[in-house]
Amino acid sequence: MSIDWYFEDFAPGQDIDLGTCSATQDEIVAFATQYDPQPFHVDPDAAAHSIYGGVIASGWHTCGMMMRLVVDGLLSRSSSMGSPGLDGVRWLAPVRAGDVLNVRYRTVRVKASASRPDRGVVWSQWVAINQRGETVCTIDGMGMFGRRPTTEGEGGWR
Repeated sequence: MSIDWYFEDFAPGQDIDLGTCSATQDEIVAFATQYDPQPFHVDPDAAAHSIYGGVIASGWHTCGMMMRLVVDGLLSRSSSMGSPGLDGVRWLAPVRAGDVLNVRYRTVRVKASASRPDRGVVWSQWVAINQRGETVCTIDGMGMFGRRPTTEGEGGWR
């Protein structure tokens, strides 16, 4: 695996475009049937009479779509060591079948670990915007990333 992103490659204010994704009505209903079976996610008739006027994706489905883009567009090519958690998730507008979401990763803050010199923490905000320019979801998170080795095979870090 080629690593393109180490802790040192993140800087506050940096935006990384992670690409786009969308979901079909079948995917929305299948996800919700298994994990969030509220009527406005799984039943077109009930959803038509809800405040949403039709079937919408579960917020958790939206988060899952965003996570996939974060992994494909960043984490799979990084020194990621996982995450201690999220600080916030906001579902700001419904996601419907056919919506195309563009996801961006904004670095908010970085801090090298004082106790573990091989890593640092990156605080970030992920933003999903639909094809109409509406922000549909934000996720405030943090991730641990390995620091860049000073030389190949050497145990020191920059």
